[in-house]
Amino acid sequence: MLFSPQIPLPLMPLRDNSFENFISGPNHAVVTALKHLPDEPGSFVFLYGGEGSGKTHLLNALCIESRERQQRAFYLSLKRLPKGAIASLQGLEKLDLVCIDDLHVIAGDQAWEEALFHCFNRVREANGRLLVSSRERLSALELGLPDLASRLAWGLRLQLTPLDDHEKLAVINLHSDALGLNLPEEVQQYLLKRHDRSLTSLIHSVESLQQAAITHKRRITIPLAREVLKSNKE
Repeated sequence: MLFSPQIPLPLMPLRDNSFENFISGPNHAVVTALKHLPDEPGSFVFLYGGEGSGKTHLLNALCIESRERQQRAFYLSLKRLPKGAIASLQGLEKLDLVCIDDLHVIAGDQAWEEALFHCFNRVREANGRLLVSSRERLSALELGLPDLASRLAWGLRLQLTPLDDHEKLAVINLHSDALGLNLPEEVQQYLLKRHDRSLTSLIHSVESLQQAAITHKRRITIPLAREVLKSNKE
C-alpha cells in the first residue's frame, strides 16, 4: 500500500491544475522541459521559485499529464503532511513519476532528510522519474545530510521567474472564468495594486470575492473587494 487512506489530500494531484491553464510568461522553457519528463526514464528535476510562483500547479499538471499517458504518477506535498507520515515515501519506486512538493519544509529534519535520501535512491535505481520543488534554490537549503544535497544536485535545476503585472492579470482572468465569475477590470486592477502580489494570494482573493458576492447577494465592486481584502488580513 503506497499511502494511508487517512491522508489522501496532500497526496493526490489537483484536477484543475493543468498545463493548459498555466500562464507561463517568462517560464515557457521551464514548462517545455517539464512536459518532456514523462519521455525520459531515470530523469530528475529540481524546480525552485518563490511562494506563489506556480510550483505546485506544475507538479500537479505533470502528474495529470503522466496519468493521461497511462503512467503511474504520485504527488506528495511535504508542507501538508503530518510530521509522522514518513511512511508515505515507502513504495514510490514502483511508480513511473514521483512529484515531491515543498522540500524546503523538511530541510534540517534528520529523519525526513534520511527518508528522502533513500527514497530518491530507490526511485533512481528503478529508473523512475522524479520532480522535486523548493521555495529556495539548492545552495540556500540548509540541509543537514550532505548525501541528500549531493543527490539533489544530480539532475536538471529549473527556476521559475515571477510574472509581470500583465501576466498576473491573465492569471486572475483565467481563474475568474473558471469560477464563472465576471470580474470587472477595475476590480482586477485594484486587487493587483492593493494586495499581496503573490499568485496564491491573488487567486485566494478572487475566490473570497466570489463567496462574498454570493453570500451577501452583492455585485463585485471595488468597495466589496476592499471589504474582502480587509477581512482576509484579519
